[in-house]
Amino acid sequence: MPGPGDVLELIRERGPLTRGDVLDITGLSRMTVSSRIDALLESGLIAERGTERVTGGRPSKRLEFNTSHATVITASVDTTHTTVALTDLRGRVVAEDRIDVAVAHGPSETLDAIAGRAEHLLAVAAERSPVAAIGISVPGPVDPDSGRPSQPPIMPGWDAYPIADHLHDRLGVPVLVANDADAAALGEQRTAHPDSRSLCFIKVSSGIGTGIVLGGQVYRGTDGGAGDIGHVKIAGYEDLLCQCGSHGCLAAGASGRAVARSLTALGKPASSGSDVGAYLAAGDTDAARLTQEAGRAIGEVVSMVVSLLNPGEVVLGGMLASAPLLTGVRETLYSRSLPRATRHLTVSLSTLGQQAATVGLAALVVDREFSAAVVNESLAR
Repeated sequence: MPGPGDVLELIRERGPLTRGDVLDITGLSRMTVSSRIDALLESGLIAERGTERVTGGRPSKRLEFNTSHATVITASVDTTHTTVALTDLRGRVVAEDRIDVAVAHGPSETLDAIAGRAEHLLAVAAERSPVAAIGISVPGPVDPDSGRPSQPPIMPGWDAYPIADHLHDRLGVPVLVANDADAAALGEQRTAHPDSRSLCFIKVSSGIGTGIVLGGQVYRGTDGGAGDIGHVKIAGYEDLLCQCGSHGCLAAGASGRAVARSLTALGKPASSGSDVGAYLAAGDTDAARLTQEAGRAIGEVVSMVVSLLNPGEVVLGGMLASAPLLTGVRETLYSRSLPRATRHLTVSLSTLGQQAATVGLAALVVDREFSAAVVNESLAR
């Protein structure tokens, strides 16, 4: 029989509900629903607020997921920096900080820097509510079974590294590890496209990756490699060496690092997607032209993704997310795809910007730490 956790999951998925709504949807007895809801109220997992409607009798109060019940610490690792944040259970940022540490320095240095900043946020959280978990995203494939990086092309020394163990040993709270594009995709879907049945998030920073959300859940593939489009071979790039060791990869010619290389050749020093993003923000015409060219190449590969998955939304994010990138992607995506595949497609820039992964990590933590099974077991003790 469904327990309190199943009722909580219903409330989280469908939004504020009255007791009558829960009765109608679940088909459970009034006494059973009452006991499940009372258990959730007593634990602080839900709150009863406001009024839904008046039907001649007493106003019906709404049952809502209590997003202040706990907090989440997130760490969005990029190639040159990491954003560490404290959020509520909805992903709203309470505090945020940036660490200038490069993944090329290796996992120990990066994770120790994150842990140091997280310790400060744990102290901040102690004044509000307990920390449910720490969510960390990295710019490479993550094996969904082990939670460890799986041969990440732009993260030397990180392959199979026990990220969760490292942080848990230092901080003493549960840790969730995700791919950065996956986290950002879920953040965009839950926030800007909640009704989307299929969304693809294309992150273009120092590397290129895709997060895929199907039916409200991240699709990771067999071993976490779904969406790794940066290493698709593309015509015209055969002479370019990619960080993965191969030649001709999309990332070798169209990533932020590739655009940075072209800018440097023009006398405008740049070494990463962050540097290119700064040029774009300043209105640099060369950065805009090169980014649009990169967008055209990316659009060629995304056209295959669109033909395969038939998504409703393609969202562009990362440090190169800009009008020139959007224009370039659209130029080749639509011309290389069948009209049937794109007739209901929208291609847009991220609405959350650099906070997309933060919001997505919070959602991943909530989905895991407050799942029906976990809550049922917790309240049964």
